[in-house]
Amino acid sequence: MKKQIIIIAGPTAVGKTEYAIETAKAINGEIVSADSMQLYKYMDIGSAKPTAEELSQVKHYLVDEIDPREKFSVAQYQKLAKAAIREIFDKGRVPVISGGTGLYINSLMYEMDFAAPPSDEAFRKELEDTALKKGRDYLHSKLAELDPDAAARIHPNNVKKVIRAIEAAQNGNKIKDFNNAQIPAADYDVLLAGLTRDRTELYERINRRVDILIERGLVDEVSSLMQMGLGYDDISMKGIGYKEIIGSLEGKYTIDEAIELIKKNTRHYAKRQLTWLRRYDNIKWFNLSSYEDKAMAMGDILKWLRTNANR
Repeated sequence: MKKQIIIIAGPTAVGKTEYAIETAKAINGEIVSADSMQLYKYMDIGSAKPTAEELSQVKHYLVDEIDPREKFSVAQYQKLAKAAIREIFDKGRVPVISGGTGLYINSLMYEMDFAAPPSDEAFRKELEDTALKKGRDYLHSKLAELDPDAAARIHPNNVKKVIRAIEAAQNGNKIKDFNNAQIPAADYDVLLAGLTRDRTELYERINRRVDILIERGLVDEVSSLMQMGLGYDDISMKGIGYKEIIGSLEGKYTIDEAIELIKKNTRHYAKRQLTWLRRYDNIKWFNLSSYEDKAMAMGDILKWLRTNANR
């Protein structure tokens, strides 16, 4: 019988951390984070990492492990996360994946080869120049000639993705749709639970959490990271909360304007996360707003997990 991993996914601020911890405690599990910000060291507040008390309840992997000055890719995440999953299986326990970073979740659900074909820097520069001189729409029309399906999915404003799709088409390797050619992971089966809330409640939680992060010292945290030499150009600092505070500290707008930007950008991000997760055919949704309390929601989640567990 193939082993199983549990994925607890959902938008930011929905409550994944507490539900993943309760799930892991109930099924003899350990948690592997699928959050692209919580894996960085020194970025505790803005990433809304689990607290020390929460971390003490269940062992966590890929939280507070990577130096934010280092580049970190989905391929590296997949390698580290799968190693953690093997370690948890070897202990006779159940891996519980908790997070909302879609590409990270994808890398664990499917067999994905991250080996990139050699890039032609001269050709890429030519495409970038074309976008500047003739416009994004013209470049997108070139993609439509080479790969109509990719052009239909990629917005002309996403120049970087348009260029990658043109490069792939030129190499005879057209960009595949999300639902096509997805080969399930060979090492284990996946049970995917999606947590959501009514939009009004979710947005209220997002706004409240941003206020709490500010109260806990997010501005000082960003200032300290900048003193370490980190800034806009670092991947780790492109996360919501960090990039907006950098703008404020550099005098581009006030701190109050930065806070409102963080709230707005986080709401938009939550919407994108839900859109991504809804593409999974095998996801089981739990609307936490429909339960009287957390205990009732956990009861339904655990009942579903146990009903669908491999025997």
